[in-house]
Amino acid sequence: MNIKDMKWTREPKEYSVHPGRIEITTLPHTDLWQRTYYHFRNDNAPLLQLETEEQFFSFIVQSDFSERPHRFDQCGIVMYLDSENWLKASVEYENESFQHLGSVVTNHGYSDWATTAIPADVKLMWYRFSRRNDDYCIECSHNGEDFTQMRVCHMWEGGGRIRFGIYACSPEESQVKAVFTDMKITECAWKAHDGQQPEMEV
Repeated sequence: MNIKDMKWTREPKEYSVHPGRIEITTLPHTDLWQRTYYHFRNDNAPLLQLETEEQFFSFIVQSDFSERPHRFDQCGIVMYLDSENWLKASVEYENESFQHLGSVVTNHGYSDWATTAIPADVKLMWYRFSRRNDDYCIECSHNGEDFTQMRVCHMWEGGGRIRFGIYACSPEESQVKAVFTDMKITECAWKAHDGQQPEMEV
């Protein structure tokens, strides 16, 4: 993939883009969230995305957050269509004991959050984002080779042209540098379902 084809949504003040490597330094009080449970709406995280109409593909990237993070600092992958329709997956730092490996899907203005706890000393994570029409799969990997499913979801507004890529943010009073490398687009690694067949419509 050509990094030069990626475009900023809310360009950060401090960043660098080089072939094969992107660094983003977050600003305090940046985040993505819509309504659910907390009732607030945050929509100011910087995003660097590629636009496509391709219906079947996978996007892989490694995220590095070795710089000491603060509570809730996060970096990972994103598909941002507009303020009320998007998804993201990241490691979100919590404390010196653990952090959240999780994903958020926001459809029509309401976010959910699915997480699992991982050790706080994990500093590298690969993600694989796959599309099959308007359905999506997010996977993660510790080595860039063996991926584990995080979630499968449907995006109500995700059937046509989409934008996808990377993000980083710091919801509290902090800043952290996130580094993204090994970005590539491949044929869809999320294969067609070969189990129970769809019910026939009457």
